[in-house]
Amino acid sequence: MFITDEDYKIVIGDNALRIVSQVSAENRANAEKEAIEEISGYLRPKYDCPAIFSAEGDSRNSTVVMYACDIALYHMAASLPQKMGMEIREKRYERAIKWLEGVQAEKILPDLPLVVDENGEPVGFLFKYSSQPKLKHNW
Repeated sequence: MFITDEDYKIVIGDNALRIVSQVSAENRANAEKEAIEEISGYLRPKYDCPAIFSAEGDSRNSTVVMYACDIALYHMAASLPQKMGMEIREKRYERAIKWLEGVQAEKILPDLPLVVDENGEPVGFLFKYSSQPKLKHNW
């Protein structure tokens, strides 16, 4: 799997992780899968998501790993009784989504592999087109 036990230690303690995941490997695996798909939805138009999420160890992008953990924890915490600890999970989730939106808008440029065509040329949203505001000559 893309996210390891060690990755969670950056954003949550071991005991808290067991509580949030309700000591269920299935709950945790489902939340991680949902997090990866949610991140892929933002990155897919320009970045090679299968390459990003099949990477292992130090070849993974640490920011993507951290935000994948945050989003997975948010989904796990949503199923807890009385939404225990939900405030911090919600803040970190919103921060992750804000970063993903920045990447999607090309305001943030992470070091991730681009989607390439059969010739090895990048595809996707490579150019932005815009124009000057329309002039209004009303005197």
